Amino acid sequence: MTSAIIIDDDRDTVEVFADYLEMLNVNVLAKGYNGKDAVESYEQYKPDLVFLDLMMADYDGFYALEKIRAINPDAKVIVVTADLRSDSKQKLSELKPTEVLFKPFAPEILEEIVEKYKNV
Repeated sequence: MTSAIIIDDDRDTVEVFADYLEMLNVNVLAKGYNGKDAVESYEQYKPDLVFLDLMMADYDGFYALEKIRAINPDAKVIVVTADLRSDSKQKLSELKPTEVLFKPFAPEILEEIVEKYKNV
């Protein structure tokens, strides 16, 4: 079974995301609400997939992506964001997330991503 962690500062988003992933037979190992949670959860669980929001208070998704890439350059990190600013796009291109999902997105897109990266 594919495993994942979900990181977003909006707790409702995390819960809905977790419910949907579980319907797709993804084992949600941890939920977090900032970039520091993401790094700690990644180190502890080594999930197959990381779903990571970019814009969060305190430790943001850029922080998490950079630290997770340092731990495992091949980690499957899917950034989920509504941020379309050019400086964010530049930072993302440097940190090389596995995928970028722009909010809002259709649930089918999430299903496609899970299928694409399960057992990889």
